[in-house]
Amino acid sequence: MYDQLLEDIERFLAQKPNRTEGLSFICELLHRKVEKYSWVGYYLHSKEKPELVLATFQGAPTEHTHIPFGKGICGQVALSNQNFIVDDVNAQENYIACSLDVKSEIVVPLIVNGENIGQIDIDGHAIAAFNKNDASFLEKVNRLVALHLF
Repeated sequence: MYDQLLEDIERFLAQKPNRTEGLSFICELLHRKVEKYSWVGYYLHSKEKPELVLATFQGAPTEHTHIPFGKGICGQVALSNQNFIVDDVNAQENYIACSLDVKSEIVVPLIVNGENIGQIDIDGHAIAAFNKNDASFLEKVNRLVALHLF
């Protein structure tokens, strides 16, 4: 399944959509095709201050459109530049609750020219929904994003 999704993403991005269209396509595709991905969004680094700004998403609306670096899982990844898989969000002290339905989360940084400029954030409604295969897949998605959209 992941290989087909990567092909679909690469085919779409090769058509040279603008950044918003490209990121929106990826969020919609992953949300629709990967059942365990209950919320999919891209946060990008603000140019004005050390915070993440929600660029686009698919899933339930969120009030977390701006996240300071260091706060929550996304904010931690903005500083660490490392993937973060959370099996149980209730066990995390520095977690920003988006919905009572969210049980797990994966965040993978978007690296462009060696610099972390944002991230893909995915929530799941099951405990331990994500694993190293998801992380590897999302790293490949982000490499395509970096290549085609930035």
